[in-house]
Amino acid sequence: MFMIMKHAYALLLLLGFVHIQAKENDPPNIILIIADDQCYTDFGFMGNESVHTPHLDQLAQNGIVFENGYLPSSVCRPSLVTLLTGQYPHEHGVHFNHGPPGNSGYSRLRSSNEYKRVRSQEFGLIEQAPSLPRLLQKTGYRSLQTGKFWEGHFRNAGFTHGMTTFEAPPESQTFGGVRTLANGERVAHGNGDVGLQIGRKSMDPIFDFIGEAEKADSSWFVWYAPYLPHQPHDSPQRFYDLAATRPGVEDHELPYFASIAEFDATVGALMEKLESQGLLDTTVIIFASDNGWSPSTTREKKRPEEFKKNDRSKRAPFDEGVRSPFLIHWPARLSAERHSNLVSSVDIVPTILNLANVEAPAAISGQSWLPQILNGEEPKTERAVFGEIYPGDASDLGDPRKDLAYRFVRKGAFKLILPEGKTPWQRYVLKPVLFNVETDPGETVDLIDTPEGKAIAAELKQLILHWWRP
Repeated sequence: MFMIMKHAYALLLLLGFVHIQAKENDPPNIILIIADDQCYTDFGFMGNESVHTPHLDQLAQNGIVFENGYLPSSVCRPSLVTLLTGQYPHEHGVHFNHGPPGNSGYSRLRSSNEYKRVRSQEFGLIEQAPSLPRLLQKTGYRSLQTGKFWEGHFRNAGFTHGMTTFEAPPESQTFGGVRTLANGERVAHGNGDVGLQIGRKSMDPIFDFIGEAEKADSSWFVWYAPYLPHQPHDSPQRFYDLAATRPGVEDHELPYFASIAEFDATVGALMEKLESQGLLDTTVIIFASDNGWSPSTTREKKRPEEFKKNDRSKRAPFDEGVRSPFLIHWPARLSAERHSNLVSSVDIVPTILNLANVEAPAAISGQSWLPQILNGEEPKTERAVFGEIYPGDASDLGDPRKDLAYRFVRKGAFKLILPEGKTPWQRYVLKPVLFNVETDPGETVDLIDTPEGKAIAAELKQLILHWWRP
């Protein structure tokens, strides 16, 4: 009887006759939590007993888990804009962290006015994109930007409220958000400025925003993208102590695992606030990482207490950099489930719009997960997921093809990586490679020259070319 009702409800939802919401005619509040530089393996709910993530594990236990989520980029800015637009980097145009003249070129600029003029050219890309906050605002949502955000002032992406204004943070902020120009002026680094204080210093901007929105009887959306567990791994000692109590933690993992524990604690504070305000039943929480990160055994020169990333995670086309679990937590309306089918972060925007009963524009490439969730079944058609890797600095705005370094596709168990050019950037792979990531998650055994591998690679290459042929 329950399954009959569930399927009937799903049909009504897809036809647009009912709202999946806690109050009649009121869309849910929505929080998008984004981990900054956290590998897909480094969660308790993904089977890692060495990390301390009790609050994220609770979200997973009471929510919907997509274990095989993929990101179209292994670096933050392109991935974050995908989470704002539901588009791939070559579609939204922000395929880089730094536009021309590049990160070091920014710092050589001679005044803050010149710096802002140069950077403003990049910000036009998000202003033209179908951003999630703008789409939600059309139906009355208030929205708050906090944490990681590269697109200048928060209003550029359509947020009604925010922390990032593209101004230099105070000198007391020691964990990023600032750069010094050639003339000695302090300016915003561009990755979030004072917004990076969220989680590391306080959660109050989120709590205050929620309180004001509730007083106004307005639906609300929060972008919570703290600078955690991103370097610097300078968490308070209590988080080092927590991380050190976990089994099997190596010395080079401890700083990173301490930052993961700190990040998880902020999730706990957020959940506690929602519960104390009686908002859990009316709030959907969605979780993703922006990209993966794993520590090497090589110490940082400037901070020898920390360790550099390894060469297979952030920036690379391997799963340590481009894979993330995705969570949806709304136990008042959605039953806890785990799904193993392939999904992509381009799906998060259309899923949120579906939850909010907002029509997704045709320009969005992703697909909502709600039909699968409500049907309670794995999709019958096997799906492919895609990604594209670029250097951090762009040589040109508006033409990602000039900087493309790698494309990848996964379908079923197999993943194909295609490098670009005679000497691919960073030389992660020098020729096309094929991996069975189910039996070889470390992507160490190239199958492309085996009889079976040749046929599979040919099929996957056609999928990539159909997806995007530069």
